[in-house]
Amino acid sequence: MTPFLDVFCTQTDRHNVFYPLLRQIMNKDSQMRAAINQKLIEMGERERLKELLRAKLVECGWRDQLKAHCKDVIREKGLEHVTVEDLVTEVTPKGRALVPDSVKKELLQRIRAFLAQHATL
Repeated sequence: MTPFLDVFCTQTDRHNVFYPLLRQIMNKDSQMRAAINQKLIEMGERERLKELLRAKLVECGWRDQLKAHCKDVIREKGLEHVTVEDLVTEVTPKGRALVPDSVKKELLQRIRAFLAQHATL
């Protein structure tokens, strides 16, 4: 059982005829993601996408914004009271929210183009 299904399905739902179908779809989705990720790694595209993302995030000021947010959190809580794990937990949601839509769209377009070019997945 996937955690996602556990959250959204009650015991009664699990006996419903649609539950096994939903579970099968989610399993296939997970398998597809794994296959895509594997292909991206094998072809070296994942590293190229990571480098593109790093460059775009620096270019748009995301890195500086997140660095400033980290400093604010440390200042607010006190250096002695903040662990790396606390800092990551605190800044991750803001970091994700600060990624510009244009950067997300460009990465998605690159992934789609890669998949179209290597459609044997």
